[in-house]
Amino acid sequence: MNMLLWSTDVSGPEFDPVFAMLRDAGFDGVEIPIFDREIDTYARLRGRLENLGLEALAVSARGGDDNPISADPAVRAEAVAATRANLDSAAALGASLICGPLAAPLAVFSGAGPTDEEKAWSVAYLQEVAPYAEERGVTIALEYLNRFEMYLTNTSADLAELVRAVGHPRIRMMYDTFHAHIEEKDPAEALRSCADVLVHIHVSENDRSTPGTGQVAWAETFDAIRAIGYDGWVAIEAFGDALPELAGATKIWRRMFESPEQLARDGAAFVRGGLGLRERPRR
Repeated sequence: MNMLLWSTDVSGPEFDPVFAMLRDAGFDGVEIPIFDREIDTYARLRGRLENLGLEALAVSARGGDDNPISADPAVRAEAVAATRANLDSAAALGASLICGPLAAPLAVFSGAGPTDEEKAWSVAYLQEVAPYAEERGVTIALEYLNRFEMYLTNTSADLAELVRAVGHPRIRMMYDTFHAHIEEKDPAEALRSCADVLVHIHVSENDRSTPGTGQVAWAETFDAIRAIGYDGWVAIEAFGDALPELAGATKIWRRMFESPEQLARDGAAFVRGGLGLRERPRR
């Protein structure tokens, strides 16, 4: 479960009851937002999650101040520093993977499509941070976004091509059903096109609410996940209107579910059913 449904910072003990609920609901792990450069807070959270039997993953994003494809070399250097800091935090958390839009910035646009130079800048930045990711034992799962949130990569094929150009095993990609619903013609073909570099999947409904209640082509998606032999993490990502700063970033102006707990429990049951997984035994 991606924890951005609750907050951009879930490192404090006040979120322990939420983690316990998620474990009871059948989740194996949680995606922890990392939008700072803390180390100790994530190390402490690691211990609490381990006590609950939850594995930790991490999620972050690049923006205008640390844009990997900026024309300004100083800004590109800040992207390297920010991603290295994310890797330090993820390692302290015990996360084997950090995902999100890390190859290009979220909600930063040039007014045109991506240039060859911008693609080259992204590849060079990723090649620079890849050895540090190896040192920290954390894989970077890059995310492509829809055209309204990013312009460098908008499809699985676009991002897979960029990942292959980097040519490092710690630089891989993820697939998100929300963005795919907007940009892909066929989810099965989209998943096949990136299968060799795919290490993470976000399950997200077309309106960002409870998976299985909207328009995403779920049967085709689940069938394709099984067909390509994918056996990595599948994480639910959903957003609500509780946090004004996050609602503004995700463009969520109304609540489309009963409660975060309802969404998590119903979503877990739906995804486990769709993937043919047994219900996880409760502790």
